[in-house]
Amino acid sequence: MNLIDTSYMKWIVTIGAALMAISVLIVRLKASRRPVTVKKIIIPPLGMATGFAMFIAPEMHIPLLWALIAFVVGWLLFSYPLIKTTHFEIVGEEVFAKRSPGFAFILIGLLVLRLALHEVVEQYISVLQTGSVFFLLAFGMILRWRLFMLKEYRAITGLTNPPAGA
Repeated sequence: MNLIDTSYMKWIVTIGAALMAISVLIVRLKASRRPVTVKKIIIPPLGMATGFAMFIAPEMHIPLLWALIAFVVGWLLFSYPLIKTTHFEIVGEEVFAKRSPGFAFILIGLLVLRLALHEVVEQYISVLQTGSVFFLLAFGMILRWRLFMLKEYRAITGLTNPPAGA
């Protein structure tokens, strides 16, 4: 017998995704009041990369083609609205992310779309494999968005090689 019944797993994952989305929304809105640094741009995808450890478990394995498709969909489609609403401005000698009125709605829209897609995908593969697919989708989205942010940050600051502590 499993520790957690699979029928409850779906609800746990959905509630977890909603809580994560709300926390990301709160963190992003608070972050716009603090200066942006290279470190603050690159740490989220590095931290998220630790999630690849889930693939150690055989239940999380998915075909390579599924993984590639999920990553590319995140990279090309889901990152686009985040990139379009991310802009920087210099205030004094510091760089800040401009608050976009649509950013919160975009994050909520991405959550709703993700949950709807999750329901469809889950009909064809296991809950754990669905988690793998959506992790890769999210990683592709975050990685492209953060690389864009790094490029824009360097452009606005004129940095090509930032100092080690930046």
